[in-house]
Amino acid sequence: MKHLLTVKQLVQKHPCFTLGGMRYYIFYAKTNGLEASGAILRLGRKLLIDEEKFIGWIESQNVNSKAAGA
Repeated sequence: MKHLLTVKQLVQKHPCFTLGGMRYYIFYAKTNGLEASGAILRLGRKLLIDEEKFIGWIESQNVNSKAAGA
């Protein structure tokens, strides 16, 4: 079962993420790959985050930065 959280709930559960940082990721979701990862679910004006897919997306960003720096 998917574990869906609001942005505020995600920030509270994972304090390493800030509300401003999350807004940045969401604003650029189409270009940064977050939307393509399936981590964002929109229900009208409500936005939910699939926690598992979001963490997977974060991990993929780390892999990409390591590959680019090598």
